Amino acid sequence: MQRKSPGIQLELRHSGWGGKRPGAGRKPQPGFGIPHLRRTGLASRYPCHVTLKLRDGVPSLRTLKLVRELERSWAKACDRGDFRLAHYSIQANHVHLLVEAKDADALGRGMKSLGARLARAVNRVFARSGPVLKDRYHHVVLKSPTQVRNALR
Repeated sequence: MQRKSPGIQLELRHSGWGGKRPGAGRKPQPGFGIPHLRRTGLASRYPCHVTLKLRDGVPSLRTLKLVRELERSWAKACDRGDFRLAHYSIQANHVHLLVEAKDADALGRGMKSLGARLARAVNRVFARSGPVLKDRYHHVVLKSPTQVRNALR
């Protein structure tokens, strides 16, 4: 039986491209504050207080025409079976929502739908195009009646 040769050992040099290294990756943009981390779990018995912020330069949301358009649009999407929009408050540059969801996935899908409807309504009413939302949605799980009352106030 013949022995196989061990082969030639090549010396590989690291060029500095690719891989984990200090300073790598996309730099955070100013004004964007919610990191892309995994969101916490969600029990169906707790409602959530969700905030959607608008980009700078987007007109105020507190115009009668836009509010009517949002109400019409959200009425179609407010009850999706596993996601429900219970209450909302429209401010000049952000929106507060009280929502109920079966689980974290249902919350994500429902918020994606509401955010898209908000952006389309803003662009339609103000005859503009482009992104409307500033960042990902921020949510707080309301675990007590006092928290729900305070969120409604």
